[in-house]
Parts: sequence; structure tokens; C-alpha cells
Amino acid sequence: MGELKRVDRKLVYQAHRLKVYEDLMQDESGRQARYDYVENRNGAGILLIDEDGKLILVKQYRNTLDDYDVEIAAGCAESCEDLSTLSGVEFHDMKGRIPELREKDNFDPKEYLMTALREAEEETGFIPETVTLVNYMIAAVGLFSERTAIFIGQNLREGHRHLDEEESIEIVHISLERALNMIYEGQIQDSKTIIAILAYQDLKRNADLL
Repeated sequence: MGELKRVDRKLVYQAHRLKVYEDLMQDESGRQARYDYVENRNGAGILLIDEDGKLILVKQYRNTLDDYDVEIAAGCAESCEDLSTLSGVEFHDMKGRIPELREKDNFDPKEYLMTALREAEEETGFIPETVTLVNYMIAAVGLFSERTAIFIGQNLREGHRHLDEEESIEIVHISLERALNMIYEGQIQDSKTIIAILAYQDLKRNADLL
């Protein structure tokens, strides 16, 4: 098939968090194909680094695994994030630049950053004062709309931990070396967490070379 364009989208299923659509695609010759499209809220996750250089992760049950997983603090974006709370946060990307709105993909780093800061405090009780944007990821780009922005947070100060009623989360402090081993041993399976840990390894390596 040549270049595809969507000519129709039909809602086929709606759950409490996501919607499943069937897209009808058509190429220049008129040939058609059907694709699934899953719409979910965007979100953000943040890898926190404590004063001893340990990674702060959270251990919680995931029904998709029917088991516990170790992950970075993360959650879904809210429709009315208060961006005024970003004052005082040193914010840059992996190259040391100030992240800006990317109009081509409608990505506003500050909105995702607010989500990450909120989730960091809620799940761990810590608030980072220096934050590095890694980028955003789409877990299954051929199926899901959901974007998750990934951050690394350092220079932590204490906040107020307040979990949602349905959450049961254990805080885990581990070394970077141990976290890498957990990835390769299959003990960390969450994609955003793997990306964040590998990005921090690069960030730390580059800082050590300066």
C-alpha cells in the first residue's frame, strides 16, 4: 500500500480509562485497511536520585503481570495542572538546554513536568529541585496514543507523601548498578523505568567525564 490516510474512526469499546477505536485507512489507489487505535490519557514518570546517589523507585502490584513490579514514580496527567508550582525548579534536557514547546507534536514539557512533580511527592514524599527531561515515549506506537514523558529528578527536598486510596506502594532505594542488573535479570519490566535508568546512566557517565 502507498501513503495511508484515515477516512473513518469508529468507537468499538470504552472502559473507565481508555477507548478502543477501529480506524479505516485508505491509500492513494483506494485500497483500504483497518487498524486498532487505543486512546488513553498521557502521563509522566520521574526517576528520583537521593543524596547518596541511590535511585528511588516504587514497588507496587500490577494486574497485567499479576505480580509486583519496581518502577519510577509516575501517573496520568490531570486536565488542570498548576504550573505556578514550577517556580524554583531548575529544568533542562539531557543536553543542558531549557525544554520548549514542540508544536509539531504538541508536546509541552512543563505540563508533563508538573505531573511528574505531583506524582513524585504523592508516591515518595520527595520533591526534586533539579529536573532533567529525557524525552517522551509511546509504549506501543502502532497501537496506543498515550505519551509518557520521562524525567530525572535530583537535589531532593522533603514534601508530603499522600497515596491514592487504592494504592499500596513500597519505596525502594537501590544503586544504579543494582538497577541495571534488575533490568537485565527481568526484575524491572516497565518500559518507562528502563528508559529512565539507562538515561541516568548516560547522564552520570557524561558528568563524570567533565
